[in-house]
Amino acid sequence: MTEPILPALDEKRRRIQSIETGFGLLKVLVDSGQPMMLRDLATQAGMSSAKAHPYLVSFTNVGLVQQAPATGLYELGPFALQMGLVSLQSQNPVKIALPLVQTWAPRIGHTLGLAVLGSHGPTMVHISEASYPVHVNMRCGTVMSMLHTATGHVFAAWLPPEVARHYIEREAGDSAVVTSISPLRPSAKELATMLETIRAQGVAQALGNPLPGIDALSVPVFDHSGQIVLALTSLGPSTLFDANIDSPILAQLRQCANSISHQLGWREPLGTPPL
Repeated sequence: MTEPILPALDEKRRRIQSIETGFGLLKVLVDSGQPMMLRDLATQAGMSSAKAHPYLVSFTNVGLVQQAPATGLYELGPFALQMGLVSLQSQNPVKIALPLVQTWAPRIGHTLGLAVLGSHGPTMVHISEASYPVHVNMRCGTVMSMLHTATGHVFAAWLPPEVARHYIEREAGDSAVVTSISPLRPSAKELATMLETIRAQGVAQALGNPLPGIDALSVPVFDHSGQIVLALTSLGPSTLFDANIDSPILAQLRQCANSISHQLGWREPLGTPPL
């Protein structure tokens, strides 16, 4: 019996070049986030207006693009909106984040944890261990204090105030929450000042707290609406872990968090760095 002839790999991956070319126009509209003139849209997509126009006509016919009758400006159309909403509704932040965390963990070189807001508070859902042993009481399922950990501080800083207040109040006396060995609780004024600083710097630092000798840095991950959905935390012994604001560890941590945020549809204001 004659074996069926299978298509070559290149044939199986045949592409339609005109679709890829036209995609450049859609990408410019997405990146711009505002209506554009044909001339400007074509220029930024690297093509002439005469070449861009037929693509825009076709995109308009299927609802990916629309043109304002009064101004002639082009912007994303109703079907593009529907596509975006369906994509956002199907997103699982942790599922999207995990491959990126696993990619960045070796570059960061220290223990890297991913936390979500659970019923008891910020809860670790994934931990990539460092290549060296770190003796800390943090594992999947660990609930981090809103008041005494870098992970908790990130959520406290970016959650709506009433939500943050709820979790801060409920952690008192909860043995499931990893908190500081010190019983000291910051005053309302001290807490407000600390959270304002964290928001301004885009990072929460924990130096020897809650565990002496262990430092940590934590940064937020945002969804398409700009709401915090995850916290990304790296930690290590004070002798090895550079927890300064200008440390290479923080630079890598921010890049990882920004990559996850962008996958979740978050877009920073034009010209403004994400964190």
